Amino acid sequence: MTEPNPIPFTKMHGLGNDFVVIDGRHDPVRLSDAQAQAIADRRTGIGCDQLIVIEPPRDPDADVFMVIRNRDGSIAEACGNAARCIAARVMGENKSRHAIIETVAGLLDAETGDGILYSIDMGPAHLDWRDIPLGQAMDTLHLKIQSGPLTDPVGVNMGNPHAVFFVDDADAIDLNTHGPLLEHHALFPGRANISVAQVMSENEIRLRVWERGVGETSACGSAACATMVAAYRRKLTGRSADVVLNGGTLNMQWLPDGRVQMTGPVATSYSGIIDPALLAEA
Repeated sequence: MTEPNPIPFTKMHGLGNDFVVIDGRHDPVRLSDAQAQAIADRRTGIGCDQLIVIEPPRDPDADVFMVIRNRDGSIAEACGNAARCIAARVMGENKSRHAIIETVAGLLDAETGDGILYSIDMGPAHLDWRDIPLGQAMDTLHLKIQSGPLTDPVGVNMGNPHAVFFVDDADAIDLNTHGPLLEHHALFPGRANISVAQVMSENEIRLRVWERGVGETSACGSAACATMVAAYRRKLTGRSADVVLNGGTLNMQWLPDGRVQMTGPVATSYSGIIDPALLAEA
């Protein structure tokens, strides 16, 4: 068996939602689920919420293709914080204020005005039950599922499935108990990201997120998008609001054409080399 080669990586994060980023544009990187899990392990690996591999774009309009692996090794279709991180990296390489990131969910258009905050067009929100997807026909404005105090969520697909529960006190919810139960609920054949949202005012929402295949994270961009859409559909806010997550604040806008725009910061923590022994053991 051939021993894996050392792999350079960069650690990045958006509001604490952290990523190990591997550049596979020149040397293709193929990792098994077990190897992805080994890298993401916070005790014996590098540690991250998601593993990101950058590849050459499939679409000629895109700058890069972004592959997203959850901490459990599963593939994720969308990740807003990761998209902002990769957009910032591409803009730095190209000395540009604009980038197009390709994912399996489509093209994401990103820009920056100051090199500190990055805005990304996360595409349209999908609201039909078949698009979430749900296991049966249902009004996505009022999903008929419950776990303890969590009931009557809104279903939204932002390239990946979300269920948004509106509560009186988001910080009082035991997400470690209810998150995994709802993530794996039979209504969601592809599992779901679970959000608990507290509307503080017409312009501010407090949000905690249990991410599918990861657990509770400090921030989730696609969940913030889904929550903005859900809050407006429930007539709880206008089309724009600051969404306050554990790790900080994202500014969200649900545009009249149905697309959702997210603005927030990104950061690079450090770079290094993945020891081949870590991957060989996996």
